[in-house]
Amino acid sequence: MVTDPIADLLTRIRNAQMARHRIVEIPASNVKKRITEILYEKGYILKYRFEEDNKQGIIKIALKYDPQTKEPAIKSLERVSRPGLRQYAKPSEIRRVQSGLGIAIISTSKGLMTDKEAKQMNVGGEVMCNIY
Repeated sequence: MVTDPIADLLTRIRNAQMARHRIVEIPASNVKKRITEILYEKGYILKYRFEEDNKQGIIKIALKYDPQTKEPAIKSLERVSRPGLRQYAKPSEIRRVQSGLGIAIISTSKGLMTDKEAKQMNVGGEVMCNIY
């Protein structure tokens, strides 16, 4: 049993990129599905697919690489809030990731969203992870 499923998602993506895999499979949950959708919307992954099985389902993520240099599109995946130490931020306290080049995924009362969307909607919440 995994105690921190979001850290597991980030670690699986990070390890797959270091091994230069094209596709990574991750056990599904609603939070992981939403994080995957955000990564796709922001252009960090090529595509994704949710597959149902008799258990919890699987998320298949096609990783994105630069065609010339073969470098991954995601340079860093960093878990901010973790089960032992939750990190919360008000709208005014949300920090930019890499001077606005990256994104922070925030769990708000209106669902998971990026840092820019949370500031725009003037809602704070738990800062899940930083990606650039």
